[in-house]
Amino acid sequence: MSLPLIPAYPMPTESDLPENRMEWAVDPDRCVLLVHDMQRYFVNALPPEREPTTDLLVNIALLRETCVQAGVPRVFTAQPGAQEPRDRGLLRDLWGEGLRDDPEHTDIVAPFDPRAGDLRVTKWRYSAFARTDLEARIRALGRDQLIVCGVYAHIGVLMTACDAFMRDVETFVVADAVADFSAADHTMALSYAARRCASVVTTKRVLAALPDRE
Repeated sequence: MSLPLIPAYPMPTESDLPENRMEWAVDPDRCVLLVHDMQRYFVNALPPEREPTTDLLVNIALLRETCVQAGVPRVFTAQPGAQEPRDRGLLRDLWGEGLRDDPEHTDIVAPFDPRAGDLRVTKWRYSAFARTDLEARIRALGRDQLIVCGVYAHIGVLMTACDAFMRDVETFVVADAVADFSAADHTMALSYAARRCASVVTTKRVLAALPDRE
């Protein structure tokens, strides 16, 4: 199975957010921004120049630039192309061969390509923590919060949020800075996160918590 053709759907707004069980607050001295799998292969499956794609790109750009100004570390995940069967594992049974070893698949979309000061993690499974040193990097920075944006909400974003919770990392899923296969999948991911492992927030809420340190 390859990626589906994703239809346009409206990005959730503040009034659409589920009720959070957690009362966590974004702390600029504790958090790390995780830009999850914003590679061409995944982003190109989204509807061009329509919601949720338009809002996704604008909001991630705002989060990234504000984090730069506030001194908040940024981590980008990216899957390698042309994975060996032993590395691809069971993902091959469900999703096929995955990305080609081609910049048209593997490159992170502009303007989110990592720059000086950004960290990059090679990602192998749904969770960004699986077979990576992501937790060690977060701990080395003296951080214990994760702000997650990117694609896809009900797969890697949600699994990463769950894994972070089990590692005692407070996680914030940015509802209008993630996208999914459908509005139903998007809603399900936010609902599960808010009830079981994360705080679901909007871009506006995150930006309000991050001071300008320039």
